Amino acid sequence: MTDQQRIDVAEAAALVQAQLPDYHTVEVPLAEALGGILRETVRAERDQPPFNRVTMDGIAIRYAGFANGQRQFRIRGTQGAGASEISLGADDACVEIMTGASLPADADTVIPVERIDTRDGLASLETGYEPQARQFVHARGSDHAADSLLLEPGHLIGPTEMAVLTVSGKPTVRIAQWPKVAVISTGNELVAVGEPMEAFQIRSSNDYALAAALAQRGCPAPTRAHLPDDPDTLRAAIARLHDEHEVLVLSGGVSMGKYDYVPQIMKELGVKLVFYKVLQRPGLPMWFGISAAGKPVFALPGNPVSSLVCLIRYVCPGLQQAMGARSSPPPTVRLAEAVQFKADLTWFLPVKLTVANSGELLAQPSPTNTSGDFIGLAGTDGVVELPRGRDEFPAGFTAPLYRW
Repeated sequence: MTDQQRIDVAEAAALVQAQLPDYHTVEVPLAEALGGILRETVRAERDQPPFNRVTMDGIAIRYAGFANGQRQFRIRGTQGAGASEISLGADDACVEIMTGASLPADADTVIPVERIDTRDGLASLETGYEPQARQFVHARGSDHAADSLLLEPGHLIGPTEMAVLTVSGKPTVRIAQWPKVAVISTGNELVAVGEPMEAFQIRSSNDYALAAALAQRGCPAPTRAHLPDDPDTLRAAIARLHDEHEVLVLSGGVSMGKYDYVPQIMKELGVKLVFYKVLQRPGLPMWFGISAAGKPVFALPGNPVSSLVCLIRYVCPGLQQAMGARSSPPPTVRLAEAVQFKADLTWFLPVKLTVANSGELLAQPSPTNTSGDFIGLAGTDGVVELPRGRDEFPAGFTAPLYRW
């Protein structure tokens, strides 16, 4: 592909995915699995629930006793959750039982505590109360049988998956290992927070924003680096960071200006170009290549909005899929109001999510002043991808959403 050939958004995303390597698997303690991508099949250790579980405080009885006219039951004992079962022994007996306890083997029904009166060792049912057989009993194995499939590889492990993983009974879990990522900002105009700067300089924000977006998705401690617009310094530092990391994400120095050295330096370092320039706004001068060592190099535009959009549209989804995440399309939302866009480019429009009176999720357009207006992104939830080939998008238009 030549340096001047521009490609569509979908083709760029597909090329990223096709070029990325398969990343490693690591086994970690269960408590450290949150945010990871599952790399094993998870099956139930036992029936779930593993016993007939009581779902209401009250008394456990034999329904046959009630059906035969029994309305008072002798209390044989009290059984809490986690305690061994107490046998009833007779139709006229009961056990005081607590939520979560294992139902006695010779009981089949639970009467709520609100429906009984207990005194002198007897539990009497409320006058006129008519229980149903097996009420308030969560039957053994009714959720899942032992060895049934609970999770497949590719699940992103969140709070619910953490709970499910405990049911496998394993203290460790195999997840995808995030590659070591270096986030590199380039530019003489950038100054770190806390350092003195001149009137013609600005604070370095891209490295913080990109590293935060990666960390939020589970990437452990991305390396942040700032390099000046000097070819020799750039060449040496990028070569070193390449050797120390598995993925490079640069911002700045990738356009057509006199000081935009990155594409040429990549060529000198033997990084093979996959594509350069995507038909999109913001983020047209995006550069992507693969080094001789098989490591991906993403060179994103330096404007903050462009840089962050390219990261969440290409870099993050690409890395997650390379680690085995299940492939699924992004969620779609409807525009809350009409917008116009005259350029023949895919438009990534910042939006704030709102809820209509109908309960439907809507995307309220919140465009920034320029692609450098990162402050304008505050309070937005992400961007919607509006396709090329049309210049008007009515209220209600459906578009995919990419969250920050």
